[in-house]
Amino acid sequence: MAAILRLPGGARDASEIVEALLVAAQARETTAPDLAGRWRAIADDIGDALDQLAPPTTTQEQQ
Repeated sequence: MAAILRLPGGARDASEIVEALLVAAQARETTAPDLAGRWRAIADDIGDALDQLAPPTTTQEQQ
């Protein structure tokens, strides 16, 4: 299933979500390993999607 995720901060916000999922998964590894695995899988899926995005372009201002 695909989903569209719109975040005000763009990819930066998405990378923070990935980081939060990984931290949460590590915290739950011993008490809820199945849940931790699911959170890691979600983080991996989001990370893979971010890797497929075109790199941002920057324009140089003329001085």
